[in-house]
Formats: sequence, C-alpha cells, structure tokens
Amino acid sequence: MAHLAPNHFLAQPRPDAFLGPPVGVVDTTTLAAHDFDVDTRTGFMPPDPPLARLPAQWELWEQLLGDAQMRKLQLGRKAGITEEEKALSESWRSHARELPTLPTRDLRQSELLLRRAHHVLAWTMHFYIHSLPPDAEIRIPAPIAVPLLEVCTQLQLPPLMTYSDDVLYNWALKVPSAEPTPALDNLRCLTLFTGTRDEEEFYLSSARIELRGVDALELMRATMDELFVGDEIAARRITHYLGSLVQVLDDLSSILLAVRDGCAPETFYNDIRPWFNGADSGSRKWTFEGLAERPELTLPTELSGPSAAQSSLIHALDAFLGVDHTLPVASAGAPTPDPASVDPSPAGAHEPPKAPFLTRMRAYMPRHHRNFLRHLAAVPRPLRAAVARMDDAALTDAYNAALDALRRFRDAHMRIVAIFIVGPSRRPASGVPALREDDIAEAVQGTGQGPLRGTGGTDLVRFLKGVRDRTAGTVLDRDASHDGASSS
Repeated sequence: MAHLAPNHFLAQPRPDAFLGPPVGVVDTTTLAAHDFDVDTRTGFMPPDPPLARLPAQWELWEQLLGDAQMRKLQLGRKAGITEEEKALSESWRSHARELPTLPTRDLRQSELLLRRAHHVLAWTMHFYIHSLPPDAEIRIPAPIAVPLLEVCTQLQLPPLMTYSDDVLYNWALKVPSAEPTPALDNLRCLTLFTGTRDEEEFYLSSARIELRGVDALELMRATMDELFVGDEIAARRITHYLGSLVQVLDDLSSILLAVRDGCAPETFYNDIRPWFNGADSGSRKWTFEGLAERPELTLPTELSGPSAAQSSLIHALDAFLGVDHTLPVASAGAPTPDPASVDPSPAGAHEPPKAPFLTRMRAYMPRHHRNFLRHLAAVPRPLRAAVARMDDAALTDAYNAALDALRRFRDAHMRIVAIFIVGPSRRPASGVPALREDDIAEAVQGTGQGPLRGTGGTDLVRFLKGVRDRTAGTVLDRDASHDGASSS
C-alpha cells in the first residue's frame, strides 16, 4: 500500500466526522491554500498514482468489483439484452446481497484508504443499479449501502460515483516514471464499466485537462502575489501572466476536443453514459438498505451522477477570473433564472429554490478542494476589481482575452455535448444521419422530445449556454468608470 510522508497534512490523524478532531490535531479545514491537497506538480490530481487495491481486510469488495468487470455486466436497459446476460447480472447481484457487511473503522486511519473504498463501493453500486431491469425497484443491499454511507460520512461526500471516482482517483501509469508530473500519454484507467478504449479515453481526456491546468493554477498564484503589490510593475506582470493563461486555456480546449479521436459518440451515449446516472437523472427512487440499525447515517437530498461540473479546476478558473454563476443571464432585457435551480414540477412551486447547479456540484468534490475554492473566492484583492481599479488598457485587454479563452473552452464543451449527446439522442427517434460538427446551432435546439438531461438532472443545453453566456458577460468595458467597473 502507498504511504504518505509523516509530515503530509493528509497523514495527520483524521478528525472523526462524529467526534471532531482529536485534541492537539490541526483541523486541516483552516490551513492556507497550499495545504488544501492541491499539488504544484499535478494540481487537483494526486501527485502519486492512487491506491489500486485495498488491504486484505476489504478484499471482498475488490473481488466483487473485479468480478463485475470480468463478467462484462450489461446495462439492464440495453436494447436486445439476452437472457444469458440477464442471468449473469442477477447472479452477480445475488452474490453482492449475500456478502457480509464489512466494518469500516480501520479505513479511517488513512485518507488514501477512504478514497479507494469510496471508489470501489461507488463503482460497485452503479454496476448493481444500472444492471437491473429498467422496471425493477432499486434497493441497494446493506453490504454495499452501509459501508459506503460510513465512508461518505468520513469523506463528506455523497454516496455515489463522483468526478473524483472516475477521473481524479482512477488512473495509473502505463510505464513507471520518475518524472514529477505524469506525461499526458502515459496514463491508463484503473476501473471501467465497459472495458473499452472509448470509455478510457473519455475519462483520460478530463485527467489530461486537470494536468495541463496545473500551469493555470501557478499563473493564478503568481497573479495574486502581484495583486498584493498592485503597482505599475505588478500590472505589467499580471498582463503577461494573463497572456500565458490564454495559451493554457486554449490548450484545454484542444485536449477537450481531442476526445473525438478516441471515443465514438454512439458508443459513449448508448453504452457508457447510462452507467453514470444518479438518482436525480431517473424516475426510480434509490433505497439504501440496512439503515434501520444506523440512524446516524443520513442520505443527501439529491444524488447527481459524475459530471465535469465537479471539476475543481474549472471552478477555480471561474473564481479567479470573477465569473459569477449565481447571477441570472439576461435575455431580451429581462433576468432569466438559472435553469438548474428551477423545479418544473407543480410541487416545485411550494418548495424553496435550489442553489445554482454549479454551487451544488461543490458538494461532490473532495472536501479539501472545496475549502481551496472557498479560500480563492474570499481573497481580499479579487482580480476583476483590481483590473478595473488599475485602469490599464493593456491589462484590461489581457483580462478580457483570458475570459474570451475561457468562453472558447465552454464553446468547445458545447460542441462535444452536441456531438456526443444531442446528436445520438436524436437518431433513435428520427433516423437522421450523424451530426456535422459545424451544425451546432441546430443541434443545441434539442430533440423535440423535451429537454435533454445531464447526469446531474439539469436541462443540459440550456445550462451550458447559460454558463457560457455568463462567462462572456464578465468582460470589462475599457471605457467604464472605475466605480462602475468595480461594481459590475
């Protein structure tokens, strides 16, 4: 098992979720930003390959997950699923129900053990749920449900797959390397639902974005150091840093678009994406069994599946550049509510509005990364206000160029959504040919069968357009007054 250095902040005795931190142990939620598990070499990804297997005490979990992959379990909703495939899935699920409920107390000695346990149990649960027949009741058996909820209590994460399970903590090196930062072409995945290259490339495209984004994090740090000074020399340096950030953001767009080279849209939409779905994406309730004897274990009010919206890197870029996704997007002169915060059901009229989708997605991030984002959002000298105050034309142009690069990244994301989700969603019903990549404007109008839902349950296209438009709307007017620009 991999071990952390004794002086690493994650190696300290962990505060128990119920009892609080032991006497004399630092509460890591109050540490400075550089201690929030953000590495100078790998950013939000761990500096060393994640733990690939739990110790023997929890080998039954590892065997259950490995068996699901070896049997190549099929989606219960798969068109043309055979009776043999159904029987194979039910045999595996029956074995899962018969397992003992393993204790989790010894996992608390290590953050790495808890992360691996969450990974194994969450993937196993998704195998269990999505291999069920589409009309079956979803009841997660106690041998999976109870330890998963106990682990989630310690990690302060929801009990299902998150972005960290399929990207941040789902990689290994193809070839051992002593390089401090993994090469983008030297990564492989630990766990897959389908065992296909398409699925692996889908996850690895996000991992490569995370690694390329390390330079963006360093540019943020250098910029904030200069903002502390705030003189003319600082303005010139920040201008240079923002110019460099444009190149990094354009590289992120290129990496994102390159997913087309390794992952086929039809394969992704029909064979891979359904495995991600959380309870919020469907109409069937998820029931966690075995909780009657564990009243201290509570369930979250929502269960969204893994999403790129759970990437701390993208949230950090927004916070740094001052993009506020809690604000509505103006349309025809009138404010439009965040579509992710609106419940279209009649009952929704009597319920308090939800927080914006991106805000809610922070609950699915590793808690140290959430704390980093809170720290970043609370800096006393935010970049946007400083640029407006300095009234330097070159600096303002550089700031707006960085925002435009972030908008281009979001345009690239919309293009991928059009190709990988909107297009395939239309074809079964209408038989239209594959989407042309330049036909995005038509594609984002939807299928005519109601809004497309993301793995988190959002109106996908409308949400992404709102995010992009808020990014574009953050630009500063060079001719605006200091006070007006600062308050915008």
